[in-house]
Amino acid sequence: MVEMAPSALLHRNLRQVPPMVVRGEGSWLVDAEGRRYLDASGGAAVSCLGHGHPRVAAAIRAQLDQVAYVHSSFFTNAPAEALARRLIDRAPPGFGQGLATFVGSGSEAMEAALKLARQYHVERGEPRRGRMISRRMSYHGNTLGALAVGGHAGRRALYAPLLVGTSQVAPCFAYRFRREDESEEAYGLRVADELEAEILRLGPETVAAFVAEPVVGATIGTVPPVPGYFRRIREICDRHGVLFIADEVMCGMGRCGSLFAIVDEGVAPDIIIVAKGLGAGFQPIGAMLASGRVADALRRGSGVLQHGHTYMSHAVACAGALAVLDVIEEDGLLGAVRRQGAALDAALRAEFGAHPLVGDIRGRGLFRTLEIVADRASKAPFPPSLRLAARIKAEAQARGLICYPSSGTADGEAGDHVLLAPPFTVSAEEIGQIVAMLRGTFDAVLPDQGRSRAPAATGQAAAAS
Repeated sequence: MVEMAPSALLHRNLRQVPPMVVRGEGSWLVDAEGRRYLDASGGAAVSCLGHGHPRVAAAIRAQLDQVAYVHSSFFTNAPAEALARRLIDRAPPGFGQGLATFVGSGSEAMEAALKLARQYHVERGEPRRGRMISRRMSYHGNTLGALAVGGHAGRRALYAPLLVGTSQVAPCFAYRFRREDESEEAYGLRVADELEAEILRLGPETVAAFVAEPVVGATIGTVPPVPGYFRRIREICDRHGVLFIADEVMCGMGRCGSLFAIVDEGVAPDIIIVAKGLGAGFQPIGAMLASGRVADALRRGSGVLQHGHTYMSHAVACAGALAVLDVIEEDGLLGAVRRQGAALDAALRAEFGAHPLVGDIRGRGLFRTLEIVADRASKAPFPPSLRLAARIKAEAQARGLICYPSSGTADGEAGDHVLLAPPFTVSAEEIGQIVAMLRGTFDAVLPDQGRSRAPAATGQAAAAS
């Protein structure tokens, strides 16, 4: 046992100090007592290249030998310029003359996007446009502006007195909310039309932007949209002069098999934010990309973005992100995400497809979820008092598996799911280990009626194989 002095760190839970990690090796983490953990979620879908990638580490060291930090009001730097050009060149149609800015996190990127959306309309002579619309059961960050556009009731509740007023419309969550008498396409159009109804209720002249994740991440668990949903969203936004902000903090940068997840929907947003996989955990970084149309409003207007942070365009963070993109492209990892994502989906369905307490298996690429239900026929969730997500997280970690369980899946309070986001370099053997350890975890934690057959191999046995 490693002896440690009492922690002075403000941990997320003051009643529980997590294990001390000392080393990362590909898909694996090692703690101070030598225990190994298969990181099947990349933390929170961050470590897309696994841990300790030598080419990224080398790029960061090389930049440190040149210059680490300059304030963006005095200087630019080569990694930031190159990263902006790389992302703009690979962004969806309409971004060719666009601009990018780099911040420290996804929350900061969302704050920048909201401010830019507001400033865009002011620069164009429409100062009344300040209202933001998002979706219920969404998450867009933890700073106050980002939290205000989020639709997760539990995360908003404590800070409600501090949040600016925003509107939320229905999510596109077919498993939970599509009626039995409607097709997926009809359902998508119905919930998309809620956006137009809310714009008209508020007055189109007051609405600045609509915010949505192309594939919803942590709040309800890797939910792709139904076909046609975002095409209708784009039509509605265009009809009423409202900007569309795509939040790709979790689902973007290759996680779903394309560098930008929104391209799979056949539309282009006006602003995109990315983070997590952009830096792959090697350095904190997030980015906001403005389309050519939005950037032109600034160029023709004041020419000044009324927003800034001390560590904007940090040279070391940008150098690390450039190296991450180099690895993704040069090693063909977008194709690997699609292939291994299909393999992970098949393995999950083979193991859990008939599980009486698994209601849905969903996702895209290496972004997959199992939704847990008390009854498959009614989709009824377990009560929050059981704390299933927290218990699954703890049991999985004890078995050597890092996954990302969350609660509130069904209505913001009840419901549980387990999100998986392994590295783009995950092997077939590791996929088998993930599924086996997750099965053992479910058998240990879920109520007895979930044990439809003998438990799978334990995490210790899987890790030793």
